[in-house]
Amino acid sequence: MSESLDSGPPPQAPTTALRQRLAELRGPAAQPHPLDARALAALAANPGCKRRALLDGAGVDKAALASALGSPAAFGQSQFAFMRGNAFEAKVKSDGGKELLRLLGVDEPAGGRLPDLSAAGPEGRAARTALALREATAADAWTLLDHPLLALEVAGSPAYLEPDAVVVAPDGRWTVVEIKSFPMIDAAADAAKVGAAARQAAVYVLALERVAALTQGAQVAHRILLVCPKDFSNLPTASVVDVRKQLSVTRRQLARLTRIEDIAAALPEGTTFDLERPAHELTAAVESVSAAYAPECLAACELAFHCRDKARAAGAVETLGRGVRGELGGLTTIGEVLAAARGAAGDPDDPAVAALRRAAALRAEALEAAGCR
Repeated sequence: MSESLDSGPPPQAPTTALRQRLAELRGPAAQPHPLDARALAALAANPGCKRRALLDGAGVDKAALASALGSPAAFGQSQFAFMRGNAFEAKVKSDGGKELLRLLGVDEPAGGRLPDLSAAGPEGRAARTALALREATAADAWTLLDHPLLALEVAGSPAYLEPDAVVVAPDGRWTVVEIKSFPMIDAAADAAKVGAAARQAAVYVLALERVAALTQGAQVAHRILLVCPKDFSNLPTASVVDVRKQLSVTRRQLARLTRIEDIAAALPEGTTFDLERPAHELTAAVESVSAAYAPECLAACELAFHCRDKARAAGAVETLGRGVRGELGGLTTIGEVLAAARGAAGDPDDPAVAALRRAAALRAEALEAAGCR
């Protein structure tokens, strides 16, 4: 798996048996939901979640599944923001991409090439993109690829990714361009949003590295161009963002993912996420796949509210955050933590138990000194 993330030929399509199994998991009438870079970045941030890996790999619509389970996702982009983002992107790419090339520092953007990337189906578009990248590298001229389609193997299944743009420089350097509608005020943007954009762009860089490995003279830049509205206007401005750290983390985390066929093989017979099934059957199907819930999931996964409710019902310490979970060692439920703090359970030699009892004693002393007990 790790080798496939670094280089090599385009990812192979799933076997007929795996495709059939994934179709059964989705349901006979359901079309596969595309796996985009944002979802891959979130998956890479939580590689221990087999539930998300399987649902994303099978192309299950997690938002629709969450609604069917009675825990609809409470986040998403508004229609107004979506339209505003599309309008800003169109402005940046207008006139053959001259403005975008200018933001890259091209002195004469009028000479840029804009190849046609249209083809039938995702496999055809990915192949056409790879060919256009090779032709652009050999052309010794600035080339703008508008919405290219890139292929990346994830947990043994191909994912097709569509960056906003990729620019090929005359020296063979490929640069990912991310166009966002959040503002860049006084040459600085919201750090959390920039971080999310960098993680998303790192997935595109990984996919580009596969093609570059087979293209003579090509080099994928580890600095992406982030384009945003300037201050409170609709004028585009840009900033170069180094994604080497995000690239390293994403490559390592994606390599840790369990292969989708292995997860599917461990499911009970007849398991399906067909949205036509009753809610109790869907709940049983979802619970048959282990999850790795953390509060960060609330901003990145449509099933997070369902997983949080189940984790809270089980008293799992994961609901308190990954940092707290890591400090508690073998104590996996809040009940166990409270019992250990009271001295009713737990090994006194366990550092986590000893720390909890010490904290409980200090709390008791403070309450007694304040006259609260």
